[in-house]
Amino acid sequence: MKLRQIDKDWDSLFADYDILNAINSNGFFIISSKQINKVHEARLMTKFDNRENLPDIFKRNHLSILPITRGNYIIGSYDAYQDVQYENKKTKFFTLPEYIESINASDLYSEGACLNCAYASGIIDDLCGEHTLPTVSGRMSSEDFNFWIKSSDKQQKYKEIEVKNSQIEIDGGYESPNALILIEAKNYSANNFLVRQLYYPYRLWSAKIQKPVMPVFMTFSNDVFSFFVFEFQDSKVYNSIKLIEQKNYIIASELISLDDIYDVLISSKVEPEPEVPFPQCDNFYRIVDLLSLLADKSELQSDEITNNYAFTSRQTEYYTNGAKYLGLLEKIKNENNETVFRLTDLGKLIMSKRHKEKCLGIVKQILKHEVFNKVLKEYFVKLAPLTTCEISKTMQKSTIYHVNSLNTMERRSRTIGKWIEWILDLREN
Repeated sequence: MKLRQIDKDWDSLFADYDILNAINSNGFFIISSKQINKVHEARLMTKFDNRENLPDIFKRNHLSILPITRGNYIIGSYDAYQDVQYENKKTKFFTLPEYIESINASDLYSEGACLNCAYASGIIDDLCGEHTLPTVSGRMSSEDFNFWIKSSDKQQKYKEIEVKNSQIEIDGGYESPNALILIEAKNYSANNFLVRQLYYPYRLWSAKIQKPVMPVFMTFSNDVFSFFVFEFQDSKVYNSIKLIEQKNYIIASELISLDDIYDVLISSKVEPEPEVPFPQCDNFYRIVDLLSLLADKSELQSDEITNNYAFTSRQTEYYTNGAKYLGLLEKIKNENNETVFRLTDLGKLIMSKRHKEKCLGIVKQILKHEVFNKVLKEYFVKLAPLTTCEISKTMQKSTIYHVNSLNTMERRSRTIGKWIEWILDLREN
């Protein structure tokens, strides 16, 4: 797999400053923005919101990087990330007030727009259980504090870190009579997140106010707001974070039924298979995330997708191929002769629609492909999901581009099953 530029840049820094030997000797290494800037802009070189974003040399050596002052970062064997697991629980449906014209619920492709919509629709109040008002957000100083963090090596020892006036950023802060909610927001689904983005603001505001501070991680993916409410059981321990509850919400005036899905199925016309790799990406939600990102950014290079949106390099390849397979994404040379990904005209049209039309539009693109069409029809006959073996047998009776061996069919059958599962999960719980 080709190395990203950020991997090469960090390899260079590790070599120049002998960082690994320093960590082995002292347990950590402190690097300044000035040192990082000699290679590339420090702000971009240190933004690793998910484990997947970490440079290869960090992953190989179980390292993380955290800011400790305005211009210094500490690198060490730190357990800095928290895993996230989405529960398929009942989703609450909300609507925006009729008088709101400045928020388009079908065009929420930035964290700020997502939070504004969630607040205006009453979702934040429902999350908190009482009326809230927006109070704190944006960049500010962390002030000074010490904390303990667990090491990421086998010993799992706790190490102390001192923070002095580091810069923090709060996506959304909402205060009720009994709590302050601090939200870290992402406009894509995530398997994990950097605890620092909740912990530093939590430490700052816990020291400033009397009422409890509620740290919340929010993702907006597939038009669903997923809120993960946490608490820090010991305010001085970074890894004492504990999930309290998860709540899911959606802004929708129209619900999707099984009949809607069936109507798309029977009206879909199977088209010849495109000469692109057959999908090998099981999480269809990530494809919708990718389409949403491109609806906001217009075009992105492969490294930009990998570096910023919780994809590995291999996942970027798989998921862009999956979106290309559906005719919603294209890979082109832009005016600067850079290879970029962008939505096709059809992709732009579908992603501009409201929730129900958008989802069913994507379903239609999936069901234009013979094997997916057949598998969903067999579901409606059985009224139960097909097994991997049953899907493999259907694949053998279908036209599939460059998938010939039984072993490959068996592996790809899992992708088919997961995509059909995504379609069926669209219906109201």
